[in-house]
Amino acid sequence: MAATERKAQVDRDTLETQISVSINLDGTGVSSFDTGLPFLEHMLDQIARHGLIDIQINARGDLHIDAHHTVEDIGITLGQAFYQAMGDKRGIRRYGHAYVPLDEALSRVVVDFSGRPGLEYHVDFTRASVGNFDVDLFREFFHGFVNHGNLTLHIDNLRGENTHHQIETIFKAFGRSLRMALERDPRMGDTMPSTKGTL
Repeated sequence: MAATERKAQVDRDTLETQISVSINLDGTGVSSFDTGLPFLEHMLDQIARHGLIDIQINARGDLHIDAHHTVEDIGITLGQAFYQAMGDKRGIRRYGHAYVPLDEALSRVVVDFSGRPGLEYHVDFTRASVGNFDVDLFREFFHGFVNHGNLTLHIDNLRGENTHHQIETIFKAFGRSLRMALERDPRMGDTMPSTKGTL
């Protein structure tokens, strides 16, 4: 399969947020974030580091109201960037999965770049917030990513007592599963990983 660059740069500009995302699916895990949300940036860094995906995100949002619009729109824009960078998906593995522990916490994430958006999100956080970050917003982030990245995503936090640990295992497993699914499979060559001939 010809080695084409799998990069994308996407901007989203609304009355609520201004988001700019750049990614390289074949990167080394380099990341740069300026969102005004340090805890979210810590989690986004897990995607880059464990997915070996270069990610740069700059965001300005109506944080004086709350973080909802900014978190959701970052998910939307990042999903759009992934969708663009993948191209026609020929030669990728398509499916990816990972189990990741962090001390007492354990999460499983499974992805399928099926072309059909779907989210199964089974997480019972032990606290409503980490610092001043509302952990319910992570569901909105993943909804935005799934709906605009056109993938099926199953997220299960299997156990955990520390909310920070629960979230971090989810994002590390997400990065690992993305890495597996988006890898070029040398046995696939230029073949579409679907009996339908399209994804």
